[in-house]
Order: sequence, then structure tokens, then C-alpha cells
Amino acid sequence: MFSRPVYLAIDVDIIKNVMLKDFEYFIDRGFYHNKKHDPLSANLFAIGGQKWKDLRTKLTPTFTSGKMKSMFNTLIECTKGLQNYISVKCDNGEALDIKNVLERFTVDIIGSSAFGIECNSFKSVNAEFQKHGMEVFKSQSKVRTMKSLFAVSKPDLARSLGVVTLPKSATSFFLNVVRETVNYRHTNNFRRNDMLQILIDLKSNNKMVLSIEEIAAQAFVFFLAGFETSSTTMTFCLYELAINEDIQNKVRQEITSVLAKHGNQITYDAIMDMKYMQQVIDETLRKYPPLTFLTRQCVKDYAIPNTDIILERGTMVMLPVFGLHRDPEYYENPEEFNPERFSDANKHNIRPFTYLPFGEGPRLCIGLRFGMMETKIGLTTLLKSYRFSVNKNTKTPLVWDRFSFTLSSETPIWLDIKKI
Repeated sequence: MFSRPVYLAIDVDIIKNVMLKDFEYFIDRGFYHNKKHDPLSANLFAIGGQKWKDLRTKLTPTFTSGKMKSMFNTLIECTKGLQNYISVKCDNGEALDIKNVLERFTVDIIGSSAFGIECNSFKSVNAEFQKHGMEVFKSQSKVRTMKSLFAVSKPDLARSLGVVTLPKSATSFFLNVVRETVNYRHTNNFRRNDMLQILIDLKSNNKMVLSIEEIAAQAFVFFLAGFETSSTTMTFCLYELAINEDIQNKVRQEITSVLAKHGNQITYDAIMDMKYMQQVIDETLRKYPPLTFLTRQCVKDYAIPNTDIILERGTMVMLPVFGLHRDPEYYENPEEFNPERFSDANKHNIRPFTYLPFGEGPRLCIGLRFGMMETKIGLTTLLKSYRFSVNKNTKTPLVWDRFSFTLSSETPIWLDIKKI
């Protein structure tokens, strides 16, 4: 990273020290943020130090199981567009570019739950929310890439120069959406069970001093966490189930059995009862972690135990999630998709800190429950009604897109569908 030193941690004990035991030395992620010129960058994911501690403490209660349950019906509403779209495609005998389909679904969910707007991305290919969302993840021009590398390697200088890493059009769009929604709710005394309302309540109850820009930044991080990662997880999960028909059938049998106990309705309690579904998702996240590596920044000189290595303040530490998840030392036959690794009988065999799809320690992903709920709703909606198989146009083995922020196939994953 230009002139910035980087330490690649591959020893699991050192990884544990960095993420948990000696966390005080590695509290920051080392991500660039610039509240003045790039307001959305100053979010929970990127900031560090005491600012991160204070914000994390205030936001943590918003992600309890009770809060997730209150938002459940908001997410269920978003499945209507997905179901209608899939039904038409199935009737026409068309294959699905499954990542594109699931990106639209997650756009509708995040737009509704984090920003309080209806995106209708299945009705409009160029829906504004989806367009600007894709801008953030996909528009990695050479200039933007160089700016991002410079900002990460020389953050203080970049801030003084007013370097902006997020597309200005996307920043303007998200700020305007939040500003208009907050003003509407205040003016009309309107409330809704969503994340934006939780942030508004924090501000209104004087629990936090939040500006519109700060509310937008936190809503934006919900978008970052819930959009690309969940659509990626569902995509690879359905791809593996399309390959492994026996596993797909077993998941569907569980879905049918559990829903029968809950009035054939997808409810919060129903998806929480789907134990094998959880194993399948856990195994998907092992084989296809959305973030292939994690970062921590050393905030004060650190002596690595039992070595003569000193990590100086400012050193970036990289944690190789993909490498750990596919290491035969920790996972037998790591290329095999085997949900039984995460059964009650076997999951105790997984060595701590070798399974890191959501990170670990105090900076564990705050949106874990929401992302899991979103993923389960999407998979249940699809698998209860449709059977999936790999279309001939899918190029295998998959080749990874080297320029994607998250783990992504270089070419579309096409799946055939049949109504059950």
C-alpha cells in the first residue's frame, strides 16, 4: 500500500490476539474516512478510536433480536416483487442471472428497511437506488482506485487535501433520500419499523447528537453491509444447492416441515427454527466469504508474543479470511460443500478464529442478525416454491472477479428454475 507497511497474519493465535485478546492495539480498521468532504465515509464500519466505541455502544441495542423481529414484516413485504418476477421468468422458461435477481431483492430490502423508501427494482431496471448502489461497489475506475489507495496509505494528507473516495452522485443521492425522509416523518408525525426510525429516535431522545449527514452515514453502512454481502451469500448458496441436489432437497424438506408448523407462513419464529438452513448458510459463508480478507490497523507499537517482531503504530494487519476458510489444516476437503461441518455434532470441531465471515471480537459485524434474517427470508421464499439447477451458460469452474470489493464471479451465474 504505497509506503504503508502491511503485516499478513496467518498464525491463528496471532489472529486471535489482533481481533480479541490485544484488541486495544488494533481498534481501527484502517479505512479512510473524511467527515467534512466525504460525509458518508464517516460511518461505523470505517471510523475508529473513541468515536467508534461511542457510536458502536449507542447502535448495538438497535440490532437486538427484538428489534429484528419488529422489522420482519417490512422485509416480508419486499418478497412480493421477487416472487412476481421469478414467477414470470419461470412461466417463460427463462434462466436467471441469479446475482442480478438477488441484488434487486436486497436493494428493495435495504431501501425499505434502512432508508424508508420503496425501490421497486423488479419493475424498473434503472431504479435510482439500485443504480447508485451499484456505483459504490462496481464503478472502480483507475482514478478512483488510485485515490482510494492514496487515501488508505496517507489518510491525514488525503483528508487535508479533501480527497473523496465515494462517487459524488451516490453521496448526493443518499443524503437527499435521508434528508427528505427524516423531514417527512417529522412534519407528518409518521413512524415506521425500520432502521432509519431507530436512528431518528436516537437523535430525538437525545441519546446521541446526530446530524442529517451522520444519520445518512449510518444508514449508508447498513446499505453496505446488507446489499452486496447478502446478495453474494444467497447467490453462492443457490449455486451450490443447484449442484448438490440432495442438499437442496433436504433444505426444502425442512422448509416445508417448519412452515407447516407455522400456518404455512414465513414468520420470524419459523426461520429461526430452520436449523439445517442455518448450516447451509454457514457452509456457504465458509466456502464463499463475501469479504476475502479483513484489516486492522495497529494504533500503538505492538510486540507479537514469542517473537522479536514489533508492529509499529500505523501498520496495517491483513487477516486472510478466504485462505483460512479453504485451508485443509482447519477444514477437511475444503473444496467440498458440506453443511454437516456446522451440525450440532460437528461444529465444536471448528477451531476458533478460523471461521470469520463476520469478523470476530469487538468489531464483529453489527448487522450480523439482520443479514442472516434477510438471507433466510430470501432463500426460504425461493426454495419453498422452486427447484434450481445450473444452466449450461454458467462458466465453470467459477473465476473470481479481481476488481470486485467482495467475492464475486467474473461471469454471471445462470440457474434454471422449475416450479414445484
